[in-house]
Amino acid sequence: MPSTFMGLETARRALSAQQTALSTVSNNVANANTEGYTRQRVTLQSTSPYPAVSKNSDLTAGQIGTGVKAGSVERVRDSFLDYQYRTENTKLGYYTARSNSLSQMEGVMKELDDNGLNGSLSSFWNALQDLATNPENTGARSVLQEQGKSLAESFNYISTSLTNIQGDIKKNLDNTADQVNSILNQLNDLNNQIAAVEPSGMLPNDLYDQRDRLIDQLSSMANIKVSYNKSGGHALATAEGTVNVELLNGNNNSLGTLLDGNTKTVSEMKINYDKDSGLVSSVSVGSSTVNADAFTGKGSLLGLIESYGYMSNGEEKGLYPEMLTALDNMALSFADAFNAVHEKGKTYTGEQGAAFFDFSGVEAVPAKGAAAKIKVSDKILASTDNIAASLNGEKSDGTNATNLAAVQNSKLTINGETTTINDFYESLIGKLGVNSQKAANLMNNSESNTLSADERRQSVSAVSLDEEMTNMIQFQHAYNAAARIITMQDEIFDKIINGMGTGGR
Repeated sequence: MPSTFMGLETARRALSAQQTALSTVSNNVANANTEGYTRQRVTLQSTSPYPAVSKNSDLTAGQIGTGVKAGSVERVRDSFLDYQYRTENTKLGYYTARSNSLSQMEGVMKELDDNGLNGSLSSFWNALQDLATNPENTGARSVLQEQGKSLAESFNYISTSLTNIQGDIKKNLDNTADQVNSILNQLNDLNNQIAAVEPSGMLPNDLYDQRDRLIDQLSSMANIKVSYNKSGGHALATAEGTVNVELLNGNNNSLGTLLDGNTKTVSEMKINYDKDSGLVSSVSVGSSTVNADAFTGKGSLLGLIESYGYMSNGEEKGLYPEMLTALDNMALSFADAFNAVHEKGKTYTGEQGAAFFDFSGVEAVPAKGAAAKIKVSDKILASTDNIAASLNGEKSDGTNATNLAAVQNSKLTINGETTTINDFYESLIGKLGVNSQKAANLMNNSESNTLSADERRQSVSAVSLDEEMTNMIQFQHAYNAAARIITMQDEIFDKIINGMGTGGR
């Protein structure tokens, strides 16, 4: 026969379970605007019925329910939606880094106005045409001298500015690698805390949220694979366990384990640089090393490496090294061709012409630093009379100035291409514009896909105040009903204790 107080105990359990549910709702509402918070819910479970199967049930009509209990407080989260979001976030990190680098490069080239190198070249050729028409005109010679200085300074400015931005990208690359290692160490600390809690049968939901936020951040920096290990002990079936993080290549092959959740060890990432060029030579994960040109897993790290520059089979690759190399070759090819024509002419005083442009410490092959060091020669700067506009030595002869202006349309070998100086630069700017627009479009598409994936994830995991209000009303009514049952039980006990056996008094 069940206990007289069995109904009271059943009601007490109901009160406790509904109170736990109400507390969970309160926590959800309080964290409705907390970034990275995952809404939680209580799993309500019926308690064991009375009597147990092993006991004699002849005294009852059958098994009687004994109430409810709060099984566990779990997060409402979909791992597949997490995977989708992180996959898109990895692409977004890569294209954002690449787009920002190209946008900065476009800002330096300034080809959207007349202040760029193309404008300086046009002004220089115009000054040569004026000199060819008026070789004896002192003003025309002075204008050419100034336009030559302006052209050289344009080369200098672009090369120096690109080099400075490249240095900033290197700092950003190093900082990103440091952030990756910092996140890995934080994840390892969380692994230790989670491994200490789960075996006791509890779910550390707040620790799970912290861990997922860090993994989301890490996914924007590198292509990663996330897996989990069970904690053992009395851990619940819904316990997530400790996390492992692997670094993946573009073909999803593992380059190494960044975080081992079983051994609680971190293998930090390191960016290695070539001692001669200063560009990225390889990427290390613990004791494993992969060459920079074989590191293809998307993420902001790859975008920064491709922008700053890396070594591939002894060659310098990347957005900024390739642009700087093209400018150096352009400056040297242009100056060599121009100087060759200028040296065939005669100055205003009848002397043989000398080099118009000069380089300090620049070798012909490779032409590294030519754009940064090109300048008008000291002899030309000393006097405009040293400009060799004539071929026959007569002051009124402007034939060589005409030949110098013809360099504009001369076929030169620049960066392995046979082209004119203007066509080469226009092609260079055209490719830059196409690549920049492509990177911007891909960044915008990735951002849209990432937001869409996050919206799908938030539709499952985020707190809905309307839903929580509905749940609150539901649990409140259940709580009130349980309280009413206790009141009813109290009246029954009062009748049993104080009312029974009083007849006949």
